[in-house]
Amino acid sequence: MKLLFCQRLLCLATLLCLPGGASGHAFPLPLSNNDLVGRVAVVEAREEDTLVDIARRERVGQDAIVLANPDVDRWYPGEGARVVIPSRYILPSVPRRGLVLNTPEMRLYYFSGGDDDGTSQVEVFPVAIGRQGWETPVTETTLVSKQRDPAWYPPESIRREHADEGDPLPRVVPPGPDNPLGRYALRLGLPGYLIHGTNKAFGVGMRVSHGCVRMLPEDVESLFERIPVGTPVQIINQPVKVGWEADTLYLEVHPPLEEDEVNRERLADTVWQLVDEAVGDRFLVLKKASILAEIKRPSGMPREISESLF
Repeated sequence: MKLLFCQRLLCLATLLCLPGGASGHAFPLPLSNNDLVGRVAVVEAREEDTLVDIARRERVGQDAIVLANPDVDRWYPGEGARVVIPSRYILPSVPRRGLVLNTPEMRLYYFSGGDDDGTSQVEVFPVAIGRQGWETPVTETTLVSKQRDPAWYPPESIRREHADEGDPLPRVVPPGPDNPLGRYALRLGLPGYLIHGTNKAFGVGMRVSHGCVRMLPEDVESLFERIPVGTPVQIINQPVKVGWEADTLYLEVHPPLEEDEVNRERLADTVWQLVDEAVGDRFLVLKKASILAEIKRPSGMPREISESLF
């Protein structure tokens, strides 16, 4: 009875943490038998809106909102069009500590608070990652320093690329509105890689960088003020996530990265393997049609894939 009461309180708290506000990405960490946070929201488009505008306003990624709305025109949804906001998440299958970047979903998770036994909160942020040929590496590292109003020293490889395109770069780009790092930078223990802001917020939620991780300006400012140096950072590649909410099993599938041939070719195998591992020795009725639908056209959102036996 006590556990049920706690779960209801958790659900109520989660419903109050919706996108769009100062704490719009913050959720209480679920109990040990739960893997989901947040909830899907629906908003109505304005006459002048694009899906890119709505994603920016609701602080979700551009590719994520397009995946969640396959039948909505990206550039002209139309006034009154109902747009799904993908603001419910299965937590990645890694230790829940520090920063976790899952590259296929282009989201950054920050686990914070709590005590020595774990964390009490998770925040979810859309990010931009490295484009093909400039991939953001899968690794484990730490946050080694923080810098406000950073100057940008473009590597020679990037300067050559820009020069070849007729857009030469200076050796140093000073702080200011033309600096692609924005106003805040978090330096990783991986040489040459940062988590930083941007002066091109429309690219957040896409593969547009040279390997660094870009955040919305307001998100990186909030994170910068609170995150301590020494925070562990996990960069992972999990296009498929499976998780429980109480006794219900959910599946979340994201398109694998273009260069990730193994995951692209074996997506269905990966889904069925993870579902099988999650079910274990439980007696569960699975919604096969829902699973196959996610494999065929990933929505990037949690989909219920088990049926109640009662």
